[in-house]
Amino acid sequence: MALIESLYQRMGGFGAFMLKRRQARLDAPKPETLGEHLIAWVKTIVWSLTVVTIINGLALASFVVPTGSMESTVLAGEFLFVNKFIYGPSTPQIIPFLNQPLPYYKLPPVIAPKQGDVIVFVFPGNRDVITPTAFEYYLKRCVATAGDVLQIKGGRVFVNGNEYALPENAQFMGWTPEQRTMVCDADREATFPIGKGYTRDDYGPIRIPKEGDVIALTPENFREWAVFIAREGHTVDAAMGTIDGKPATSYTVKRDYVFGMGDNRDNSLDSRFWGFIPEEDVVGTPMIVYWSWAPNDPVYGTRMTFAQRLKSIRWSRFGTIIH
Repeated sequence: MALIESLYQRMGGFGAFMLKRRQARLDAPKPETLGEHLIAWVKTIVWSLTVVTIINGLALASFVVPTGSMESTVLAGEFLFVNKFIYGPSTPQIIPFLNQPLPYYKLPPVIAPKQGDVIVFVFPGNRDVITPTAFEYYLKRCVATAGDVLQIKGGRVFVNGNEYALPENAQFMGWTPEQRTMVCDADREATFPIGKGYTRDDYGPIRIPKEGDVIALTPENFREWAVFIAREGHTVDAAMGTIDGKPATSYTVKRDYVFGMGDNRDNSLDSRFWGFIPEEDVVGTPMIVYWSWAPNDPVYGTRMTFAQRLKSIRWSRFGTIIH
């Protein structure tokens, strides 16, 4: 007890607050009736949720990998600890366990995301959507940052003219040339930006927007940039060529962006399909796997029993460092 008091005394104002709260709890009368016990439990739960919410916003969070887009760097069904402090702590973004979004303020980052970082970020929404229908965290690898020029040629990634080597555990699907051609032909209608006809294997060149960049707008490319500009907080009419009701021949970018791709290159919906990631929406980087088991199948709706889930535990993945 004396050791705890000594530690609190060394923590300044916060320590004094915690010491006072601890003493008040020790001095409080013990609950006797059922109602008093219920009130005590509610107070404990509320306090615990508050502490978890604050820690979740400022420093450390848990993230569950929902899909196989980053295999085999991380696997679907893995639970990761995420360092949120490095890219700028924030006030809580969601209510833990309920996954309800909250208005939040993000502090300046300690360092900015760089090429090669595995990043957790707020999903910006599908290609043609200004505001996503749900608040979700995604996990990808940052392959290019603001101001970089990215191009993919034959599945090989080049940034500013230099090839970005495939990450150590990255992979491709074992498609035949005919299958790959068929998939890439379908990509032309699905990739970002709309109308460019890029594919997952042949993409760009495209510059990753940087704050202050001036984008020249023409009747031919206005539609390509309409959703991007709208996501920066403007009302855009691509058919009329207007921004906030005024004719526009250029647009000045407000924020820095990054480009994210999955390590499982052929099985990843990423920036190639839905666009740039605002740097300010990058919330953290995963550090370590603390639990790993096979997930339920989200496509076919297959649900495993708890016993099956226990049998699927991947013991060898526990403690894996993510890089």
